[in-house]
Amino acid sequence: MPNLILVGPMGAGKSTIGRLLAKELRVPFKDSDKEIEQRTGADIPWIFDVEGEQGFRDREQAMLAELCELDGVVLATGGGAVLRAANREVLYAGGRVVYLHTSVEQQIDRTSRDRNRPLLRTGDPGRVLRDLMAIRDPFYREIADIIIETDERPPRLVVMEILHRLQQLPPR
Repeated sequence: MPNLILVGPMGAGKSTIGRLLAKELRVPFKDSDKEIEQRTGADIPWIFDVEGEQGFRDREQAMLAELCELDGVVLATGGGAVLRAANREVLYAGGRVVYLHTSVEQQIDRTSRDRNRPLLRTGDPGRVLRDLMAIRDPFYREIADIIIETDERPPRLVVMEILHRLQQLPPR
C-alpha cells in the first residue's frame, strides 16, 4: 500500500483522521510534528522560540524526507509543511496526498484552546489563520490527489469518504 499523506491547515483534523485511517487500514500512523518532538525532546513552541521558524522548518524538511521513505503508513503533516518546494516534491512522491480542507471559522473553533500552536500566539488568531490559508491553500491543492471537506463532519465519515475516493483514483 502506498503511504497516505494528510496535508491541510491546523485544526483540519489531520491527526485525528490520520489515526482513524491508520486503524481502519491496519497500518502505522506517523505525525511529523510528534516525530520531531520525540527526536528533539522539545515541543514545537519551544523549537520555534529557540530556533525560530526557519530552524523548525529545517527540522521538518529532514523529518518529512525520512518519513516519506517509509512504506505503508498514514502520515499527518504540519500545516506549514507545504511551504517549501522540496517538501511538496517529497510529499507528492511519497504517496497519495489527501488535502483536508476546512474553513477558517472551523479552525478557530478547533484551535482556540490549544496552547501548542506558536503561530496563533497573537491578539487576532482569525486574521493569522486567514493569512496562512491564503498562502498555503494553493500549495495544498498543487500536490493533492484528493480534496476532502472536513467542516461539521464527524471524523469517521471523513475516513470513509477518503477510503472510497482512494479506490477511484487512477494509478499515477
